[in-house]
Amino acid sequence: SDASAGRQPGGQKLARVLGVPDMIVYGLIFMVPIAPFGIYGGVFHDSGGMPALAYLVGTGAMVFTALSYSMLIKEFPASGSVYAYTTRGMGKGIGFVSGWTLLLDYILSPVLLYVVASTALSGIVPEVPAWAFAVAFVVFNTFVNVRGVQLANVVDKVALVLEILVLAVFVVLAVRWLATDPASHGFTLAPLYNPETFDPAVVASAASLAVLSFLGFDGIATLSEEAKDGRRGPGRAMMASLAIIGTLFALQTYLAGCVSPDGAVFASDPNNAFYLVAQVVGGRWLYVVCAIATALSWGIFTALAAQTAVSRILFAMGRDGNLPRPLAKIHPKYRTPYVATLFVGVFTLVVVLTFGQLGTDTISLFVNFGALTAFLLLHVTVIWYFFIKKRDGRWGAHLLVPLAGLLVIGYTWLGLDIQAKILGLAWMSAGIVYYVVLRYVFKHDVKVGD
Repeated sequence: SDASAGRQPGGQKLARVLGVPDMIVYGLIFMVPIAPFGIYGGVFHDSGGMPALAYLVGTGAMVFTALSYSMLIKEFPASGSVYAYTTRGMGKGIGFVSGWTLLLDYILSPVLLYVVASTALSGIVPEVPAWAFAVAFVVFNTFVNVRGVQLANVVDKVALVLEILVLAVFVVLAVRWLATDPASHGFTLAPLYNPETFDPAVVASAASLAVLSFLGFDGIATLSEEAKDGRRGPGRAMMASLAIIGTLFALQTYLAGCVSPDGAVFASDPNNAFYLVAQVVGGRWLYVVCAIATALSWGIFTALAAQTAVSRILFAMGRDGNLPRPLAKIHPKYRTPYVATLFVGVFTLVVVLTFGQLGTDTISLFVNFGALTAFLLLHVTVIWYFFIKKRDGRWGAHLLVPLAGLLVIGYTWLGLDIQAKILGLAWMSAGIVYYVVLRYVFKHDVKVGD
Protein backbone atom coordinates (compact mmCIF):
# COMPACT_ATOMS: atom_id res chain seq x y z
CA SER A 1 0.00 0.00 0.00
CA ASP A 2 0.98 3.64 -0.38
CA ALA A 3 1.32 4.07 3.35
CA SER A 4 3.51 1.04 3.93
CA ALA A 5 5.78 1.61 0.94
CA GLY A 6 9.06 2.79 2.33
CA ARG A 7 8.56 1.28 5.78
CA GLN A 8 11.74 -0.01 7.34
CA PRO A 9 12.49 -2.52 10.06
CA GLY A 10 11.81 -0.47 13.16
CA GLY A 11 9.14 1.58 11.40
CA GLN A 12 11.44 4.16 9.77
CA LYS A 13 10.13 5.67 6.55
CA LEU A 14 11.33 8.18 3.97
CA ALA A 15 9.98 11.68 4.66
CA ARG A 16 6.92 12.63 2.53
CA VAL A 17 7.73 16.28 1.87
CA LEU A 18 7.57 16.85 -1.91
CA GLY A 19 4.69 18.53 -3.71
CA VAL A 20 4.14 18.46 -7.50
CA PRO A 21 6.01 21.81 -8.05
CA ASP A 22 9.02 20.41 -6.12
CA MET A 23 9.09 17.33 -8.36
CA ILE A 24 8.73 19.46 -11.52
CA VAL A 25 11.80 21.46 -10.40
CA TYR A 26 13.67 18.19 -9.76
CA GLY A 27 12.74 16.87 -13.23
CA LEU A 28 13.74 20.13 -14.94
CA ILE A 29 17.09 20.19 -13.16
CA PHE A 30 17.74 16.53 -14.06
CA MET A 31 17.04 17.25 -17.74
CA VAL A 32 18.95 20.60 -17.66
CA PRO A 33 16.96 23.47 -19.26
CA ILE A 34 20.18 24.48 -21.08
CA ALA A 35 21.18 20.91 -22.10
CA PRO A 36 21.32 21.80 -25.84
CA PHE A 37 24.15 24.26 -25.04
CA GLY A 38 26.52 21.33 -24.58
CA ILE A 39 25.53 19.17 -27.58
CA TYR A 40 24.15 21.68 -30.08
CA GLY A 41 26.84 21.02 -32.71
CA GLY A 42 26.02 17.29 -32.83
CA VAL A 43 22.24 17.81 -32.95
CA PHE A 44 22.57 20.47 -35.68
CA HIS A 45 24.74 18.21 -37.80
CA ASP A 46 22.66 15.03 -37.33
CA SER A 47 19.37 16.82 -38.04
CA GLY A 48 20.49 18.38 -41.33
CA GLY A 49 20.32 21.85 -39.76
CA MET A 50 16.86 21.32 -38.19
CA PRO A 51 17.71 21.17 -34.45
CA ALA A 52 14.36 22.58 -33.25
CA LEU A 53 12.50 19.87 -35.19
CA ALA A 54 14.71 17.18 -33.60
CA TYR A 55 13.79 18.40 -30.11
CA LEU A 56 10.06 18.66 -30.89
CA VAL A 57 10.08 15.07 -32.22
CA GLY A 58 12.09 14.00 -29.17
CA THR A 59 9.52 15.60 -26.84
CA GLY A 60 6.63 13.84 -28.61
CA ALA A 61 8.49 10.54 -28.44
CA MET A 62 9.02 10.79 -24.69
CA VAL A 63 5.34 11.52 -23.97
CA PHE A 64 4.50 7.81 -24.46
CA THR A 65 7.17 6.80 -21.95
CA ALA A 66 5.91 9.41 -19.46
CA LEU A 67 2.34 8.05 -19.84
CA SER A 68 3.53 4.49 -19.17
CA TYR A 69 5.35 5.73 -16.06
CA SER A 70 2.21 7.57 -14.84
CA MET A 71 0.08 4.40 -15.09
CA LEU A 72 2.56 2.28 -13.17
CA ILE A 73 3.27 4.91 -10.49
CA LYS A 74 -0.47 5.08 -9.75
CA GLU A 75 -0.57 1.28 -9.37
CA PHE A 76 2.74 0.87 -7.47
CA PRO A 77 3.76 4.12 -5.68
CA ALA A 78 7.16 2.76 -4.58
CA SER A 79 10.65 4.22 -4.63
CA GLY A 80 12.55 2.06 -7.12
CA SER A 81 11.27 3.34 -10.50
CA VAL A 82 11.25 0.69 -13.27
CA TYR A 83 12.74 -1.86 -10.84
CA ALA A 84 9.74 -1.51 -8.52
CA TYR A 85 7.16 -1.73 -11.34
CA THR A 86 8.62 -4.73 -13.18
CA THR A 87 9.12 -6.61 -9.90
CA ARG A 88 5.47 -6.13 -8.91
CA GLY A 89 4.05 -6.35 -12.44
CA MET A 90 6.09 -9.14 -14.03
CA GLY A 91 7.88 -10.98 -11.22
CA LYS A 92 11.02 -10.83 -9.10
CA GLY A 93 13.45 -12.18 -11.72
CA ILE A 94 12.59 -9.68 -14.46
CA GLY A 95 12.36 -6.99 -11.78
CA PHE A 96 15.92 -7.66 -10.69
CA VAL A 97 17.24 -7.59 -14.26
CA SER A 98 15.48 -4.28 -14.96
CA GLY A 99 16.81 -2.74 -11.72
CA TRP A 100 20.32 -3.98 -12.48
CA THR A 101 20.12 -2.53 -16.01
CA LEU A 102 18.73 0.78 -14.73
CA LEU A 103 21.71 1.01 -12.36
CA LEU A 104 23.97 1.19 -15.41
CA ASP A 105 22.21 4.42 -16.38
CA TYR A 106 21.86 5.96 -12.94
CA ILE A 107 25.17 5.00 -11.37
CA LEU A 108 27.20 6.20 -14.37
CA SER A 109 25.15 9.37 -15.02
CA PRO A 110 26.82 11.30 -12.17
CA VAL A 111 30.24 10.06 -13.39
CA LEU A 112 29.51 11.38 -16.90
CA LEU A 113 28.31 14.72 -15.53
CA TYR A 114 31.35 15.17 -13.27
CA VAL A 115 33.77 14.39 -16.11
CA VAL A 116 32.07 16.88 -18.49
CA ALA A 117 31.86 19.64 -15.89
CA SER A 118 35.31 19.28 -14.34
CA THR A 119 36.94 19.18 -17.81
CA ALA A 120 35.06 22.35 -18.82
CA LEU A 121 36.01 24.23 -15.65
CA SER A 122 39.61 23.08 -15.87
CA GLY A 123 39.64 24.54 -19.40
CA ILE A 124 38.59 27.93 -17.98
CA VAL A 125 40.91 27.71 -14.91
CA PRO A 126 43.86 25.57 -16.13
CA GLU A 127 45.76 26.00 -12.83
CA VAL A 128 43.24 23.66 -11.11
CA PRO A 129 43.37 20.05 -12.35
CA ALA A 130 40.07 18.51 -13.51
CA TRP A 131 40.14 15.82 -10.79
CA ALA A 132 40.17 18.51 -8.05
CA PHE A 133 36.91 19.99 -9.38
CA ALA A 134 35.41 16.49 -9.56
CA VAL A 135 36.29 15.75 -5.90
CA ALA A 136 34.74 19.06 -4.78
CA PHE A 137 31.52 18.32 -6.75
CA VAL A 138 31.15 14.79 -5.33
CA VAL A 139 31.76 15.83 -1.71
CA PHE A 140 29.30 18.75 -1.92
CA ASN A 141 26.54 16.69 -3.55
CA THR A 142 26.92 13.73 -1.19
CA PHE A 143 26.65 16.08 1.81
CA VAL A 144 23.48 17.72 0.41
CA ASN A 145 21.90 14.31 -0.33
CA VAL A 146 22.58 12.87 3.13
CA ARG A 147 21.08 15.99 4.72
CA GLY A 148 17.80 15.30 2.98
CA VAL A 149 15.63 15.74 -0.04
CA GLN A 150 14.42 19.15 1.27
CA LEU A 151 17.93 20.65 1.21
CA ALA A 152 18.47 19.14 -2.27
CA ASN A 153 15.16 20.75 -3.25
CA VAL A 154 16.39 24.22 -2.16
CA VAL A 155 19.64 23.79 -4.11
CA ASP A 156 17.58 22.66 -7.15
CA LYS A 157 15.39 25.78 -7.02
CA VAL A 158 18.39 28.13 -6.89
CA ALA A 159 19.96 26.22 -9.79
CA LEU A 160 16.80 26.39 -11.88
CA VAL A 161 16.52 30.17 -11.45
CA LEU A 162 20.17 30.63 -12.52
CA GLU A 163 19.82 28.36 -15.58
CA ILE A 164 16.59 30.08 -16.70
CA LEU A 165 18.27 33.49 -16.24
CA VAL A 166 21.19 32.55 -18.51
CA LEU A 167 18.73 31.14 -21.06
CA ALA A 168 16.58 34.29 -20.88
CA VAL A 169 19.63 36.51 -21.52
CA PHE A 170 20.50 34.43 -24.59
CA VAL A 171 16.89 34.50 -25.89
CA VAL A 172 16.57 38.30 -25.50
CA LEU A 173 19.94 39.03 -27.12
CA ALA A 174 19.32 36.53 -29.95
CA VAL A 175 15.88 38.03 -30.73
CA ARG A 176 17.37 41.55 -30.65
CA TRP A 177 20.26 40.53 -32.93
CA LEU A 178 17.95 38.75 -35.40
CA ALA A 179 15.60 41.75 -35.53
CA THR A 180 18.19 44.55 -35.80
CA ASP A 181 21.65 43.37 -36.91
CA PRO A 182 22.52 44.00 -40.59
CA ALA A 183 24.33 40.62 -40.73
CA SER A 184 21.17 38.76 -39.68
CA HIS A 185 18.95 36.79 -42.07
CA GLY A 186 16.05 37.39 -39.68
CA PHE A 187 13.68 34.70 -38.47
CA THR A 188 13.50 31.65 -40.73
CA LEU A 189 11.69 28.31 -40.76
CA ALA A 190 14.91 26.41 -41.58
CA PRO A 191 15.65 25.19 -37.98
CA LEU A 192 12.15 23.63 -37.96
CA TYR A 193 11.87 22.51 -41.58
CA ASN A 194 14.36 22.68 -44.41
CA PRO A 195 13.00 21.02 -47.59
CA GLU A 196 16.53 20.63 -48.97
CA THR A 197 17.81 18.48 -46.10
CA PHE A 198 14.56 17.01 -44.78
CA ASP A 199 14.62 13.23 -44.61
CA PRO A 200 12.78 11.03 -42.07
CA ALA A 201 16.00 9.08 -41.36
CA VAL A 202 17.88 12.29 -40.55
CA VAL A 203 15.13 13.45 -38.21
CA ALA A 204 14.98 10.02 -36.53
CA SER A 205 18.73 9.93 -35.87
CA ALA A 206 18.68 13.48 -34.49
CA ALA A 207 15.60 12.67 -32.39
CA SER A 208 17.45 9.74 -30.84
CA LEU A 209 20.20 12.17 -29.83
CA ALA A 210 17.54 14.57 -28.56
CA VAL A 211 15.83 11.75 -26.59
CA LEU A 212 19.04 11.45 -24.59
CA SER A 213 18.54 15.07 -23.45
CA PHE A 214 15.25 14.00 -21.88
CA LEU A 215 16.80 11.21 -19.81
CA GLY A 216 16.16 12.27 -16.25
CA PHE A 217 12.46 13.08 -16.30
CA ASP A 218 12.11 9.42 -15.24
CA GLY A 219 14.12 10.27 -12.12
CA ILE A 220 10.88 11.77 -10.74
CA ALA A 221 9.59 8.18 -10.38
CA THR A 222 12.28 7.46 -7.77
CA LEU A 223 10.71 10.09 -5.47
CA SER A 224 7.31 8.34 -5.12
CA GLU A 225 7.84 7.56 -1.44
CA GLU A 226 8.87 11.14 -0.68
CA ALA A 227 5.91 12.68 -2.53
CA LYS A 228 2.94 14.04 -0.58
CA ASP A 229 0.67 12.35 -3.15
CA GLY A 230 2.65 9.24 -4.09
CA ARG A 231 0.09 7.94 -6.60
CA ARG A 232 -0.79 10.93 -8.77
CA GLY A 233 1.89 13.55 -8.00
CA PRO A 234 4.92 12.06 -9.76
CA GLY A 235 2.98 11.33 -12.99
CA ARG A 236 1.66 14.90 -13.16
CA ALA A 237 5.13 16.29 -12.46
CA MET A 238 6.60 14.14 -15.27
CA MET A 239 4.15 15.37 -17.92
CA ALA A 240 4.54 19.01 -16.84
CA SER A 241 8.35 18.94 -16.74
CA LEU A 242 8.46 17.25 -20.16
CA ALA A 243 6.18 19.91 -21.71
CA ILE A 244 8.22 22.78 -20.19
CA ILE A 245 11.61 21.35 -21.12
CA GLY A 246 10.54 20.46 -24.67
CA THR A 247 9.40 24.05 -25.22
CA LEU A 248 12.67 25.48 -23.84
CA PHE A 249 14.81 23.09 -25.91
CA ALA A 250 12.93 23.94 -29.13
CA LEU A 251 13.06 27.70 -28.43
CA GLN A 252 16.83 27.95 -27.80
CA THR A 253 17.77 25.68 -30.74
CA TYR A 254 15.34 27.52 -33.06
CA LEU A 255 16.97 30.88 -32.25
CA ALA A 256 20.49 29.45 -32.54
CA GLY A 257 19.47 27.95 -35.91
CA CYS A 258 18.22 31.37 -37.11
CA VAL A 259 21.47 33.07 -36.08
CA SER A 260 23.52 30.64 -38.17
CA PRO A 261 21.20 28.67 -40.51
CA ASP A 262 24.11 27.03 -42.37
CA GLY A 263 26.24 26.37 -39.27
CA ALA A 264 29.14 28.45 -40.67
CA VAL A 265 29.67 30.23 -37.32
CA PHE A 266 30.80 27.03 -35.59
CA ALA A 267 32.05 24.91 -38.54
CA SER A 268 35.63 25.08 -37.21
CA ASP A 269 34.68 24.07 -33.61
CA PRO A 270 31.43 22.07 -33.47
CA ASN A 271 32.06 21.03 -29.82
CA ASN A 272 31.54 24.65 -28.75
CA ALA A 273 28.86 25.38 -31.35
CA PHE A 274 26.27 26.97 -29.06
CA TYR A 275 28.79 29.17 -27.27
CA LEU A 276 30.04 30.48 -30.62
CA VAL A 277 26.44 31.34 -31.59
CA ALA A 278 26.06 33.09 -28.22
CA GLN A 279 29.24 35.05 -28.95
CA VAL A 280 27.72 36.35 -32.21
CA VAL A 281 24.62 37.75 -30.47
CA GLY A 282 26.17 38.89 -27.18
CA GLY A 283 29.95 39.03 -27.43
CA ARG A 284 32.72 37.05 -25.74
CA TRP A 285 31.22 37.47 -22.24
CA LEU A 286 28.07 35.56 -23.29
CA TYR A 287 30.25 32.72 -24.67
CA VAL A 288 31.95 32.45 -21.26
CA VAL A 289 28.69 32.74 -19.26
CA CYS A 290 27.02 29.99 -21.32
CA ALA A 291 30.07 27.71 -20.99
CA ILE A 292 30.31 28.19 -17.20
CA ALA A 293 26.53 27.75 -16.81
CA THR A 294 26.76 24.42 -18.66
CA ALA A 295 29.66 23.25 -16.49
CA LEU A 296 27.98 24.16 -13.19
CA SER A 297 24.52 22.88 -14.14
CA TRP A 298 25.92 19.50 -15.20
CA GLY A 299 28.57 19.18 -12.49
CA ILE A 300 26.61 20.27 -9.44
CA PHE A 301 22.89 20.46 -10.04
CA THR A 302 22.14 17.64 -12.48
CA ALA A 303 24.66 15.35 -10.82
CA LEU A 304 22.94 16.07 -7.49
CA ALA A 305 19.62 14.93 -8.98
CA ALA A 306 21.28 11.82 -10.47
CA GLN A 307 22.86 10.89 -7.13
CA THR A 308 19.46 11.30 -5.42
CA ALA A 309 17.86 8.93 -7.96
CA VAL A 310 20.46 6.16 -7.86
CA SER A 311 20.53 6.11 -4.05
CA ARG A 312 16.73 5.54 -4.09
CA ILE A 313 17.08 2.57 -6.49
CA LEU A 314 19.87 1.02 -4.38
CA PHE A 315 17.67 1.63 -1.31
CA ALA A 316 14.70 -0.20 -2.91
CA MET A 317 16.87 -3.13 -4.10
CA GLY A 318 18.56 -3.37 -0.69
CA ARG A 319 15.18 -3.32 1.10
CA ASP A 320 14.01 -6.26 -1.04
CA GLY A 321 17.24 -8.16 -0.32
CA ASN A 322 18.44 -8.09 -3.95
CA LEU A 323 21.48 -6.07 -2.88
CA PRO A 324 23.14 -5.91 0.58
CA ARG A 325 20.50 -4.90 3.16
CA PRO A 326 22.50 -2.06 4.80
CA LEU A 327 21.79 -0.05 1.61
CA ALA A 328 18.20 0.24 2.88
CA LYS A 329 19.20 1.92 6.17
CA ILE A 330 17.41 5.23 6.79
CA HIS A 331 19.08 8.07 8.69
CA PRO A 332 17.28 8.47 12.07
CA LYS A 333 17.36 12.29 11.91
CA TYR A 334 17.26 13.22 8.19
CA ARG A 335 15.17 10.21 7.07
CA THR A 336 17.27 9.71 3.93
CA PRO A 337 18.79 6.44 2.62
CA TYR A 338 22.18 7.59 3.89
CA VAL A 339 24.16 4.33 3.46
CA ALA A 340 23.09 4.10 -0.20
CA THR A 341 23.89 7.81 -0.63
CA LEU A 342 27.39 7.50 0.89
CA PHE A 343 28.04 4.38 -1.21
CA VAL A 344 27.09 6.28 -4.39
CA GLY A 345 29.40 9.16 -3.40
CA VAL A 346 32.41 6.90 -2.78
CA PHE A 347 31.74 4.74 -5.86
CA THR A 348 31.34 7.79 -8.12
CA LEU A 349 34.57 9.31 -6.83
CA VAL A 350 36.54 6.10 -7.43
CA VAL A 351 35.16 5.71 -10.97
CA VAL A 352 35.76 9.38 -11.86
CA LEU A 353 39.37 9.23 -10.65
CA THR A 354 40.19 5.86 -12.26
CA PHE A 355 38.10 5.78 -15.45
CA GLY A 356 37.38 9.49 -15.98
CA GLN A 357 39.91 9.61 -18.80
CA LEU A 358 37.89 7.00 -20.77
CA GLY A 359 36.07 9.99 -22.17
CA THR A 360 32.45 11.02 -22.14
CA ASP A 361 31.54 9.08 -25.27
CA THR A 362 32.27 5.66 -23.75
CA ILE A 363 30.50 6.48 -20.48
CA SER A 364 27.45 7.88 -22.29
CA LEU A 365 27.18 4.63 -24.31
CA PHE A 366 26.65 2.77 -21.04
CA VAL A 367 24.19 5.35 -19.74
CA ASN A 368 22.10 5.29 -22.93
CA PHE A 369 21.96 1.49 -23.02
CA GLY A 370 20.81 1.33 -19.39
CA ALA A 371 18.13 3.98 -19.78
CA LEU A 372 16.69 2.79 -23.11
CA THR A 373 16.61 -0.89 -22.05
CA ALA A 374 14.80 0.05 -18.82
CA PHE A 375 12.26 2.11 -20.84
CA LEU A 376 11.59 -0.92 -23.09
CA LEU A 377 10.93 -3.09 -20.01
CA LEU A 378 8.65 -0.36 -18.63
CA HIS A 379 6.39 -0.42 -21.73
CA VAL A 380 6.32 -4.25 -21.76
CA THR A 381 5.26 -4.19 -18.08
CA VAL A 382 2.27 -1.93 -18.83
CA ILE A 383 1.03 -4.27 -21.56
CA TRP A 384 1.68 -7.44 -19.55
CA TYR A 385 0.30 -6.29 -16.20
CA PHE A 386 -2.77 -4.26 -17.22
CA PHE A 387 -3.76 -5.67 -20.61
CA ILE A 388 -2.80 -9.35 -20.37
CA LYS A 389 -2.75 -10.17 -16.65
CA LYS A 390 -5.59 -7.94 -15.41
CA ARG A 391 -7.44 -8.05 -18.76
CA ASP A 392 -8.88 -4.61 -18.18
CA GLY A 393 -9.60 -4.15 -21.90
CA ARG A 394 -8.32 -0.58 -22.08
CA TRP A 395 -6.90 -0.76 -25.60
CA GLY A 396 -5.81 2.86 -25.85
CA ALA A 397 -4.09 3.36 -22.50
CA HIS A 398 -2.72 -0.11 -21.85
CA LEU A 399 -1.91 -1.37 -25.36
CA LEU A 400 -1.57 1.41 -27.96
CA VAL A 401 0.31 3.95 -25.76
CA PRO A 402 2.97 1.46 -24.57
CA LEU A 403 3.24 -0.02 -28.10
CA ALA A 404 3.94 3.48 -29.48
CA GLY A 405 6.53 3.92 -26.72
CA LEU A 406 8.10 0.55 -27.58
CA LEU A 407 8.41 1.57 -31.25
CA VAL A 408 10.08 4.90 -30.48
CA ILE A 409 12.45 3.58 -27.81
CA GLY A 410 13.09 0.37 -29.79
CA TYR A 411 14.11 2.40 -32.84
CA THR A 412 16.49 4.49 -30.73
CA TRP A 413 17.84 1.33 -29.02
CA LEU A 414 18.57 -0.34 -32.38
CA GLY A 415 20.47 2.79 -33.40
CA LEU A 416 22.81 2.46 -30.42
CA ASP A 417 26.50 1.89 -31.09
CA ILE A 418 27.45 -1.81 -31.33
CA GLN A 419 29.97 -1.23 -28.53
CA ALA A 420 27.17 0.05 -26.26
CA LYS A 421 25.12 -3.09 -26.94
CA ILE A 422 28.05 -5.44 -26.23
CA LEU A 423 28.99 -3.64 -22.99
CA GLY A 424 25.35 -3.36 -21.91
CA LEU A 425 24.46 -6.99 -22.62
CA ALA A 426 27.62 -8.09 -20.77
CA TRP A 427 26.47 -6.05 -17.75
CA MET A 428 22.97 -7.60 -17.94
CA SER A 429 24.46 -11.13 -18.17
CA ALA A 430 26.58 -10.49 -15.07
CA GLY A 431 23.41 -9.41 -13.24
CA ILE A 432 21.51 -12.54 -14.30
CA VAL A 433 24.38 -14.76 -13.04
CA TYR A 434 24.45 -12.85 -9.73
CA TYR A 435 20.66 -13.24 -9.34
CA VAL A 436 20.69 -16.99 -10.13
CA VAL A 437 23.48 -17.60 -7.60
CA LEU A 438 21.70 -15.48 -4.97
CA ARG A 439 18.35 -17.24 -5.50
CA TYR A 440 19.26 -20.86 -6.24
CA VAL A 441 22.72 -21.42 -4.73
CA PHE A 442 22.32 -19.37 -1.54
CA LYS A 443 18.52 -19.99 -1.50
CA HIS A 444 18.00 -16.32 -0.76
CA ASP A 445 14.35 -15.33 -1.02
CA VAL A 446 13.65 -11.84 -2.27
CA LYS A 447 10.95 -9.97 -0.32
CA VAL A 448 9.21 -7.21 -2.18
CA GLY A 449 8.98 -4.16 0.07
CA ASP A 450 5.43 -3.19 -0.69
